[in-house]
Amino acid sequence: MKTITAAQAQSLMTQGVVLVDVRSASERVREFIPGSQHVPLATLEAQGLPCPMPEGAVFYCQSGNRTQLSATLIRARVSGNCPEDSLYMLEGGMNAWKRAGCAVEANPSRPIELQRQVLIAAGSLVLLGAIAGALVHPGFHALSGFVGASLVFAGITGFCGMARLLMKAPWNRPA
Repeated sequence: MKTITAAQAQSLMTQGVVLVDVRSASERVREFIPGSQHVPLATLEAQGLPCPMPEGAVFYCQSGNRTQLSATLIRARVSGNCPEDSLYMLEGGMNAWKRAGCAVEANPSRPIELQRQVLIAAGSLVLLGAIAGALVHPGFHALSGFVGASLVFAGITGFCGMARLLMKAPWNRPA
């Protein structure tokens, strides 16, 4: 897959090349490139492309990292639906697209995706425990240990208590 800039992607779109958003649904609901198709990586892996893209496709995620890491999977799963020499990835992803001043449909009132909320909360609690443990009382280090153990538990079992709590937060409830 060739890496291209936002300007090159815009030019290819006028020639019929399709932009394919491989981000999760919770990321796309906050913002997306108008005219792009949404095919999350998990869907792409399980089912391939939903329709032929004879002119080619430009794949993008938020920063370009997921697309780059998944390039081999993408090539394998789009085989037959898109010409091999017309597969592209958007350098810098959605972030670069916005920096280039290209059009984006945004809904900033939507909360950031739950996984990022969990990372922010967990990281904040670990940092708080470390700082309070150093400055207030060593017992606060237990907070960092508890959060770390909870993350290990979530990774092993698939149950994340912090995600469950955050889902109930007012900003995550449907309007």
